[in-house]
Amino acid sequence: MSTGDRHGIIAQAVRESGRATVQELAALTGASEMTIRRDLDALAAQGVLERVRGGARTLLLRGEEPPFGLRAHEAVDAKRRIAAEVCSLIADGETVLLDSGTTCLEIARLLRRRPVTVMPLSLQAVQVLGDGPAPARLLVPGGQPRAAEGALTGPLTLASLAALRFDTAVMGCCGLSAAEGLTAYDLDDAAVKKAGIASARRILVAADGTKLGRTAYAWVGPSTLLHTLVTDTSAPADEVTALEGTGTLVRTV
Repeated sequence: MSTGDRHGIIAQAVRESGRATVQELAALTGASEMTIRRDLDALAAQGVLERVRGGARTLLLRGEEPPFGLRAHEAVDAKRRIAAEVCSLIADGETVLLDSGTTCLEIARLLRRRPVTVMPLSLQAVQVLGDGPAPARLLVPGGQPRAAEGALTGPLTLASLAALRFDTAVMGCCGLSAAEGLTAYDLDDAAVKKAGIASARRILVAADGTKLGRTAYAWVGPSTLLHTLVTDTSAPADEVTALEGTGTLVRTV
């Protein structure tokens, strides 16, 4: 098991149970207790969990958005498959708006190698796309980054989106359902997503199966706005069917 896979399992276990001991995590992963202690120290430094005597506990409150550092360790393989599929739907020469979030960050890593123009909506993706020479052309929007998230929001971000038109907008989400549409945990983030959708000819949504059938409190728009959803095999079959019924093309990887 790789370090990344082990970190993902540890983060999920602590999040779901609220607390876990070193011994429990060692049994779960098959790693030594010394390795688990190093893993917990590393994850605590990233803000994924809180280190306590003998183990770790979650930092997440009920109904709160999971922190970026925690989400970065969840469903990593699925997010990479989704990213590859999304990129296969984007043609060379396109102008692409790329939303914030962990799945979109994986997409940024792949788009960097492509002859496309990309405007990312997070500091993390700006860094990835701007790191050294690459075929991709980077456009950097204005805005204020959300703490710990790096997602750009506010009047300057909205003004940047209003000034441009994109071939494709690749959007992430906190929740997506046929009945409730696309939703986010943050009102400012929802406003940016709305503006991004309005600025693009085609809307692709990249979301792992855990996001489907869920609803966050900040509404972005109805599912009928979406052209294509790329998700993974963990997506609830009934929700996939319902989304297809609204006219959304669903690709499962």
